[in-house]
Amino acid sequence: MYKTFYPKAEDISQDWVLVDANDQTLGRLVTQIATVMLGKHKPEFTPGVDVGDYVIVVNAKHIRVTGNKLDDKMYHRTSGRPGGLKSINLRGLLEKNPAQVIEKAVWGMIPHNRYGRKLMKKLRVYAGPDHPHAAQNPKPIEDLLPSSEE
Repeated sequence: MYKTFYPKAEDISQDWVLVDANDQTLGRLVTQIATVMLGKHKPEFTPGVDVGDYVIVVNAKHIRVTGNKLDDKMYHRTSGRPGGLKSINLRGLLEKNPAQVIEKAVWGMIPHNRYGRKLMKKLRVYAGPDHPHAAQNPKPIEDLLPSSEE
């Protein structure tokens, strides 16, 4: 008889992972970040159980995108009032708040429920190369995920 494995709290180890976004393509980078945050790179992955790692992203302002996305991709928000729709393109958001570009892209790749909101608290994004999490000894993401350049 087979039993379904369900990780207990003492079985779960959540590490810190450092991602350098310098000259990386936005979508390809964010898929790796979402995979690590969900814990899909671990053998004890179970859907709906938080087995993922904390992720620190540095150099968010040096992210790359392909095609005409800098001018064509739009981010919208509304106040809910008549005439309250505000829009900004990717180029404007990168100038104003580059960390928000990566946060919005990661949010689009994880579940949109309580579990997803809990996962988003495990993401730290910084526009420059410095971060205040040196005490956690973050590992580079290249050590966790297999290389796709084969």
